Amino acid sequence: MLRCPTLRLGIVAFALAAVAHPAGFTFTIGNAVASQDFHFKTAAFVFRTEGCADPAKAQISGTAEGNVNGARRSVVLKVMSTSKPGVYAVGQNWPPQGHWVVSLRGTCAGESAGAIVPFGPKGFIRESSKFFPRPATDAEIDASLKALAQEGNDK
Repeated sequence: MLRCPTLRLGIVAFALAAVAHPAGFTFTIGNAVASQDFHFKTAAFVFRTEGCADPAKAQISGTAEGNVNGARRSVVLKVMSTSKPGVYAVGQNWPPQGHWVVSLRGTCAGESAGAIVPFGPKGFIRESSKFFPRPATDAEIDASLKALAQEGNDK
């Protein structure tokens, strides 16, 4: 039992601050079936926004960034809203050749989020995905592409 009222008050204030300030705006990725929406069962992946009080106001975009036969390519993605608020699907509109990562960017109520989602022969690679409290930088995207290419050459 805490006998010091100042210490007890400090612990209560810290706990309230932790509850009042959530982790912030971010993305969570999953397989297409995670959307629970039949229309998106063939999507490359789905993702959910977290920490956005009004998901309808989130601004989301993405690009597929790749290396094909030694040339850098960029493809604008069509990020589709599903029937569930804050859940989006991404179809694969980039070519199957080469090495590709998806770069997601989003804003909600003044907060930003970003993600890099690498793709292998069997789809997205969850354990190599990276999440940021801001859009990913070109250097981070390049590093993910380089790592993906290296993993492919090691197999």
